[in-house]
Amino acid sequence: MTEGISIDPAVCHGSPVIAGTRVLVSTVVGALAGGDSREDVERDYSITSDQISAAINFASDN
Repeated sequence: MTEGISIDPAVCHGSPVIAGTRVLVSTVVGALAGGDSREDVERDYSITSDQISAAINFASDN
């Protein structure tokens, strides 16, 4: 498991999320793939650049 990512059946039906949030990894990766900048994603979802990197790393490993 990638540090900073959480999978808990009680949170978002067990989908991978940024740890301590309910922001789905798929939402972060999808926003970036759709053309949003890292800064946009940070602002829109109140997450950090390190959390975005964790989401990208998790997605690339799975």
